[in-house]
Amino acid sequence: MTDNAPQQGGGAPRALPVRTVEVTGVRRISPHMARVTFGGPSLADFTLDGPDQQVKLYFPRPGQRVPRLPEAGTDGDVMRWYGAFQAIPEEERPWTRSYTVRSHDPLRATIDIDFVLHGDGDGAGTGPATSWARRAAPGAVLGMFGPSAYFAIPVPLGTTDWLLLAGDETALPAIGTLVEALPAGARAVAYVEVVDTTEEQRFDTAGEVTVHWLHRGGAPAGRGGPLVAAVRAAEFPAGSVLAWLGGEAGAVRALRRHLVEERGLDKRSVHFSGYWRLDLAQDDAPTEEDLAEARERLSDTVDLT
Repeated sequence: MTDNAPQQGGGAPRALPVRTVEVTGVRRISPHMARVTFGGPSLADFTLDGPDQQVKLYFPRPGQRVPRLPEAGTDGDVMRWYGAFQAIPEEERPWTRSYTVRSHDPLRATIDIDFVLHGDGDGAGTGPATSWARRAAPGAVLGMFGPSAYFAIPVPLGTTDWLLLAGDETALPAIGTLVEALPAGARAVAYVEVVDTTEEQRFDTAGEVTVHWLHRGGAPAGRGGPLVAAVRAAEFPAGSVLAWLGGEAGAVRALRRHLVEERGLDKRSVHFSGYWRLDLAQDDAPTEEDLAEARERLSDTVDLT
């Protein structure tokens, strides 16, 4: 996602889900993916309402051990809280990135979040989140907002004959939660672009899932990779379909246009999210295409309420 502000949606919570969370474990699940486990007292009452639940993580600035955040307050006013966040001097204001909760262990009161490790091993060409994830160790502290009805759009699994999933490695955590949440007998077809076979993952699911792993090798990630071409060339199963798209914003837009304009899918049956932008960081200003995507997502949300 490209907007750091929580977005107003239906069913606003009574209290803002603002927490600090502490790293309790880190492991590499592939050469370019780290799974970080978070715990802490603030997760004692944590709940997940379904798959594909996003949170916003707040990363401390240099010299900070704990990111500086406003008090959550008791009025549940997200815009008041966000205004206070924006009032923090820029050099002290935490970097903000959106991530999917990969799993939740209510007995241990922990959550797992997967981080794609962009760039090379010495940190060159990486942003603050990747740099943090490369050196993450037990005891490190982040801020967290969510999951929240302010930016959650439930994915209605099991309402169509089959589910189409398409994305790059940044979408793998969300795709994993969706695949693993499928009920018995539900059918899904996934197209996932990664560097090579070492980045492929296994999923435990009750559904009937076919995953097409697409390897781009040394080619750059983004709209020029094999993902869009593979979906365009695919022979879809018969029946009604719900589509979920995630990854580089340009590739996601191209896939959505293909599904709606060329395949004839109802736009309300296509859930989409541009997680990152080619040649741009999340801290850069939104482009006209980004703003158009945000308007479309807002329109789709209104249509569903």
